[in-house]
Amino acid sequence: MRIGSGKTTITKYIESLGIPVYIADDEAKKLLDTPEVIKELTDTFSENILENNLVDKKKLASFVFGNEDNLKKLNEIVHPKVREHFINWTKQFDKPFVVKEAAILFESGAYKDCDVTILVTAPEDVRVERVISRDNTNKEDVLKRIRSQWSDEDKAKLADFVIENVDLEKSKQEIDEILKKI
Repeated sequence: MRIGSGKTTITKYIESLGIPVYIADDEAKKLLDTPEVIKELTDTFSENILENNLVDKKKLASFVFGNEDNLKKLNEIVHPKVREHFINWTKQFDKPFVVKEAAILFESGAYKDCDVTILVTAPEDVRVERVISRDNTNKEDVLKRIRSQWSDEDKAKLADFVIENVDLEKSKQEIDEILKKI
């Protein structure tokens, strides 16, 4: 799922159906503030990423977005911890399945741990507009974040289902059909 595709809206709908949803990006942000991760990040990027002894996400972002090597280093630190956290999180549910929402599910390789994957897409201009209004940012920064992710075409090759999320009601119907299948 790419930034601005509407994955959060879709996962909130899924959650409203009583299906547990794990938001990987939220959990990753929480993990950034653990002593173990703070030490690994400051050893890798310097203490300049800290504000009041916690990771300043904007400072960290300035180190990694647009810098492939630094982004790879960040992912190597965070993704294994998110994976472990997700596995532990799933143990609390006695449900037929849970949903993991992750912006870089395919890039991180985390899709391999999923039985079924759903790619939520939207045209680039729609995604840019959504992110600008949501994050109060500018087009240039949004495009930089979009370019740091795989293309929808590359992800679609690995996805079991693809939903183009422009019309929310249509997307909800597609989700309902997918959930019946799984």
